[in-house]
Amino acid sequence: MKQAISLFLVGMLAFASAALAAADLEINTPAITALKNAMQARYGKLAAYYASGAVGLTRDGNVVLRDANAVPLAERQSVNGLVADENRDRAALYREIAHANGHPEWEADVPATFAQRWIDKAASGWWVQNASGAWIKK
Repeated sequence: MKQAISLFLVGMLAFASAALAAADLEINTPAITALKNAMQARYGKLAAYYASGAVGLTRDGNVVLRDANAVPLAERQSVNGLVADENRDRAALYREIAHANGHPEWEADVPATFAQRWIDKAASGWWVQNASGAWIKK
């Protein structure tokens, strides 16, 4: 029974991956444009924290305060707010892309695709999570 369930789950994951491969991840709508603009504006505020290793990119498409000790105490609340705002906009972006493609059910699968894109584009010295969740310096 366990083997049948495992095979079913593997089949469903393969189906979801194949379906998502057909998605237009570059699709654009006014909502997507607004989210991308907000994220681009925020990047300027987060860049130093990426570079210091305080903030890292997760394997699930989010940003986290990875090393609070790398942020002066007086700045931590601000950085936590930036990270929360970034993750809120990322979740909204993933949702909007799935909906714009006419497949709201893809919303759960979009983050992994974007996570890999962002990790691939991360600058040397940034911290990213690998597939097993371990932090590595790029």
